[in-house]
Amino acid sequence: MKIALMDSGIGLLPAAAAVRRLRPDADLVLSWDPDGMPWGPRTPEDITERALAVCEAAAGHGPDVLIVACNTASVHSLPVLRARFEPDLPIIGTVPAIKPAAAGGGHVAIWATPATTGSAYQRNLIEQFADGVAVTEVPCPGLADAVHHADESAIDAAIAAAAARTPEDVTTVVLGCTNYELVGERIRAAVQRPGRPPLALHGSAGAVAAQALRRIGAQPAPAAAADTTLTVLLSGREATLPDTALSYEEGRFLQAVSPVR
Repeated sequence: MKIALMDSGIGLLPAAAAVRRLRPDADLVLSWDPDGMPWGPRTPEDITERALAVCEAAAGHGPDVLIVACNTASVHSLPVLRARFEPDLPIIGTVPAIKPAAAGGGHVAIWATPATTGSAYQRNLIEQFADGVAVTEVPCPGLADAVHHADESAIDAAIAAAAARTPEDVTTVVLGCTNYELVGERIRAAVQRPGRPPLALHGSAGAVAAQALRRIGAQPAPAAAADTTLTVLLSGREATLPDTALSYEEGRFLQAVSPVR
């Protein structure tokens, strides 16, 4: 079994780690685009062009399924990607976890890139799954790029700025960019208000990993033997996991379980 994941940057690490935990016997292909980062400020047409190139690089390694582990690419490019690759290669998009967040009640904040915030795609999800629930969309300029480069001071500044735009009565935060899942606990600490119930965070890594297995008729097998390969593609070039990826727990986990070979 071979599972590919694509993203603009290292935001694919949480979903890749989730796949690895569910199926340690699956070969992984991680394809991202350091040459084109960040995608958030780009036009939808440019995002789609970059996403196609990153997916083509991954598809060249013969995966059974490809996870678009990027909210921005999912918002703007999924129809084009599916038209290009399906049915031969199933494409799994990443949807902000608005439905489970809204089911918990309370005031929901959706942290996302400027390209995703306010998009028709996200607004439709809010209307479909959060009707009657208080929802605040919080754009987070610079956060995805800061996480990608593991720039600690820039991460702190971007989180602080987004937290300042988040209403004090928020009970739940949707991490509407996969990069944000790498700093989820830092986001929780910035938004949590003293004396209020613990803040709920909703990411999408576990859900997309499980959906990828379902699409290819595979079951979770977390006890399977881990004798697998990890292929890393940086704007189409074969490489190893960069130091920025290894600065996060998910990257270190992937490297330890199945080093690049």
